[in-house]
Amino acid sequence: MTVIAHISDLHISKTEFNEQVFLKAVREINSLNPDMILVTGDITNQGYYKEYIQAKKLLSLFKPPLYAVPGNHDSRNLGYETFEEFIGERSWKLIKDNNFVVVGVDSSSPDIDSGNIGRPQQVWMDKQLDQCLFENNFTIVAMHHHVIPIPETGRERNVLSDAGDILKSLIDHQVDLVICGHKHVHNVWKMNNTLFVNAGSVSSNKLRGKDLNSYNVYNISDDNIEIYLNHIGGKNFVLGNFNRNDLK
Repeated sequence: MTVIAHISDLHISKTEFNEQVFLKAVREINSLNPDMILVTGDITNQGYYKEYIQAKKLLSLFKPPLYAVPGNHDSRNLGYETFEEFIGERSWKLIKDNNFVVVGVDSSSPDIDSGNIGRPQQVWMDKQLDQCLFENNFTIVAMHHHVIPIPETGRERNVLSDAGDILKSLIDHQVDLVICGHKHVHNVWKMNNTLFVNAGSVSSNKLRGKDLNSYNVYNISDDNIEIYLNHIGGKNFVLGNFNRNDLK
């Protein structure tokens, strides 16, 4: 079984970041010993160089391998360049055990809150997903912006501007799992045979209503995909348990 911890929207800064909550999350996730940690953006709050210095130090506290894509806040103030210096490539492909693939896609644009994949990057993504489909890989696509609107998040403003094209590509390629952040609200949609899962904010003070800081955990076996919502320092909840045969 592959275990993945999914965190998002840290918003590391002097004002919007709860370091105490983050350190609790680090201890919890390290104790789970997941195979990997996937971070779907907004690691920093304003993309400032000093925020990235702090982010690199804090992210190094995680023991499992960590892979991240940038969010709209990360791409502010030349942060899209600084991300590559401190975090890594903004789009990437990870292959685990020859049949498990994660494709990270940068949905951010410099100093713009809304998301966009763009045609050149979509062509690259489609090429990776073509190979995944041909090789019958279990495939995850990670990006910051949500592809489908999220309930209880108010007026929709920041969904991908090219959401229709990207959604069609994900569905046509039979991607198993699409994970996003951005809205600071957890959610699971199932469309055709693809699961679209959003994570809440792991450590930001910007929370809606009575929402708590949280992260998702995915237990992926040959037969099932189990999705858990973990409130930091609190209870865990099952968001979904899906038979993989039903998703084919």
